Amino acid sequence: MITVGVEEEYLLVDPVTGLPVPLVEDVRRTAGLGPIAERDEVQDELLQAQIEVATPVCSSLEEVGGHLLRLRHAVAAAAEASGCRIAATGAAPLRGTDPVPVTPTARYLRMEGEAKQLVDEHLISGMHVHVAVPDRETGVAVLNRIRPWLPTLLAMSANSPLWDGLDTGFASWRTIVFSRWPVSGPPPHFTGAVDYEERLDALVASEVIADRGQVYWQARLSDRYPTVEVRCMDVQLRADDAVMLAGIVRALVTTAITEEKAGVPQVPCAPELVQASTWHAARYGLNGTLVDPGGLARSSGDVLCALLHHLTPALEDSGDLRQVSGLVHRLLQEGTPADRQRRALAEDGLPGLVSLINGAAGPA
Repeated sequence: MITVGVEEEYLLVDPVTGLPVPLVEDVRRTAGLGPIAERDEVQDELLQAQIEVATPVCSSLEEVGGHLLRLRHAVAAAAEASGCRIAATGAAPLRGTDPVPVTPTARYLRMEGEAKQLVDEHLISGMHVHVAVPDRETGVAVLNRIRPWLPTLLAMSANSPLWDGLDTGFASWRTIVFSRWPVSGPPPHFTGAVDYEERLDALVASEVIADRGQVYWQARLSDRYPTVEVRCMDVQLRADDAVMLAGIVRALVTTAITEEKAGVPQVPCAPELVQASTWHAARYGLNGTLVDPGGLARSSGDVLCALLHHLTPALEDSGDLRQVSGLVHRLLQEGTPADRQRRALAEDGLPGLVSLINGAAGPA
């Protein structure tokens, strides 16, 4: 069984106003001292109103779900003890008049010095899925093969429609905010592992970015672990939706490895088409059409059905088909988390929205 791990980012917000609050050190310290989470499972992030959790390496989706619920509960309890809440939203719906302070590490302070406005507005939260690969050559082949499906994953995960108290018109405003960094968006096609390493080295040598960690492609090879890291998704309102996406990403990687070994030709996908498809997915989520890997506009339902068909052998082998397909069908019926945020705001105003995004510790 190919192993998988998940990282989730949350915002720390005032429980009444929903405004971001810079309490990450208090929350981290409290969570690390508690009996539920290990200290190294809870990390700070660029801004002091952000916090990140990371599951251990998991072999099953049941493990992923159990760890995510455990970590969400640990951080939520620590936040409440510190006078705030965690918000599982891809972008802060509200921001105060003063910027949130940067976490005072040398790397983050350098980023603030080079791109202050981008850092000030980086109140966004993503979900990253790591899937094990046997070597970096295989990892690069996986990146090439999963590229056409990244916009679909983005559309499914969209959870950031609001910014500064207003509807942006986008399902994933986080994607638009993140796209302003120098190296971001869908990864290019690579000829192999040597090409991948040389291009990353060239980016760092250009001094436009400080290190390889600032290669913010939506999928990349991890430099810390023997994994492919898929990072195009917004953090999820519900833990079970995060589990669904983790299962889909693992099945995409598994399928790509199987096809690479079998010599199945790759579907050609021009970079400009992947880029345009990404913007379209961020704009509309699942409300309308998606661009399929062949470059054709189709209904969102049809593209998700094609994705499940593509992944069925891998999902059957892992025993995940029933769980993942059931959650995908629920997603099609209920809409994305972005749709749920908009409904909460329309039905119950700001208190309803704050209540929804602050419910990250539970499965519902």
